Amino acid sequence: MSGEPTETIEPTELALMAQNPHESAPESESHDDENRLKPEFVRAVLEALDDGDNETVYELAEPLHPADVADLFELVGHDERPALVKALRDLMGPEVFAELNYHVREELIDQLPADIIADIAEQLDTDDAVSMIEDLDEKDRQAVLAELDPEDRAAIESALAFPEETAGRLMSREFVAVPEHMTVGSLVDYLGEASDLPTEFWEVFVVDPMHRPVGTCVLSWVLRSPRGVLLSDVMMRDQTLIPVTMDQEEVALRFQKYALISAAVTDSSGRLVGQITVDDIVHIIQEEAGEDALAMSGAGDGDINEPLQRTIRGRMWWLFINLITAIAASAVVAAFQATIEKLVVLAVIMPIITGMGGNAATQTMAVTVRALATNQLTGSNTWRMIAREWWIASANGIGLGIMVSIGTLVIYHDPKLAVVALAAMILNLLNAGLSGVLIPLGLEKLKIDPAVVSTVFVTTMTDTLGFFFFLGLAAFFLT
Repeated sequence: MSGEPTETIEPTELALMAQNPHESAPESESHDDENRLKPEFVRAVLEALDDGDNETVYELAEPLHPADVADLFELVGHDERPALVKALRDLMGPEVFAELNYHVREELIDQLPADIIADIAEQLDTDDAVSMIEDLDEKDRQAVLAELDPEDRAAIESALAFPEETAGRLMSREFVAVPEHMTVGSLVDYLGEASDLPTEFWEVFVVDPMHRPVGTCVLSWVLRSPRGVLLSDVMMRDQTLIPVTMDQEEVALRFQKYALISAAVTDSSGRLVGQITVDDIVHIIQEEAGEDALAMSGAGDGDINEPLQRTIRGRMWWLFINLITAIAASAVVAAFQATIEKLVVLAVIMPIITGMGGNAATQTMAVTVRALATNQLTGSNTWRMIAREWWIASANGIGLGIMVSIGTLVIYHDPKLAVVALAAMILNLLNAGLSGVLIPLGLEKLKIDPAVVSTVFVTTMTDTLGFFFFLGLAAFFLT
């Protein structure tokens, strides 16, 4: 081509590279060993932006994958993002917008005119376009929809009609569906000649005359079967169908349980209306896992790109609820104020009892919430779970209670106080274990997400009853 000599790699060198890829591969100027953008690379971009050198910014970002360009927008500050958009120009394609963090994308889209947003949406898969447009307020959303091609607008409006976080919002309307009387050869010819096929797909859905899925053919089967064989003879009739109204968390569990690559989505009449692929599910699993962990701590979205006022408002509300529960626990302590005045040593041991109860309850609650979320805990094994946590709490309570009572006896030389500490520890850990499992189960029965509010109730139970057990026993036996 250019006539210049090219460097060759001997087989032995290739083997060494395979064994030591990190040693052999040239160091990236933009990424570190964990495939993150290097701080010095981001600083170089920011310095070029400050100098107004858009050409250098473009040259630095041009080799990046769209996902890395999206990461770059998340790593720079709020004030630098408009200038970065201007500098990158045609690099700001639909692939970048599809990868952007929710809050950053919302911020950038607010600065774009409706026709540009519509142009980006038309280049995205339906599910990605819906994800982008659904974030707009009603006025801006209608303006963007008005700019769309009629076919794209109809598909997006149809998806927006479904509730958020359901299969209808998540699915893509680009799929391959063929009749069951077609032969393998006809299908291969169709796939080679049709111009309106999806960019990527892993299986072909076989449908009946009513467009209801009756089977599926993985592409590897199609390519390895004789041309004259009917699809009805090679297709897999057993398939996992996803109703359009199914919650996205349940969809993710189906994919995980049955090791799916893609799945057909059907409407209320059983007609095939879309497909969900595993790349969408990876995002859902990550999102749902993060949501549950953050909900249990009351940290809101937990996104460092979330607007500051929204973050403060969300955390303040959660902390206010915790303040109410703390007051309830303090009221129990106040009721035993006379006992504490007589035995000041109680104030030293009391935080140990309540603190261990809170930690034990957190462990049990985390296990229970996770088991509910992954369908490990159902009506058929609820009592076994409760019994299991009872025995765990009993063993931990006895073990930790003995240690605390021995320490109390050694330090304060008071056998009665040591027995009170032992009994209070056992009672509070039993309370913690049962609260950690029963409260999430009760909330689940009431159709309330246990990940969101379990922490408040469990903390209240362990703190309030922990104080009550210890101070009540102390008042009865020591005064």
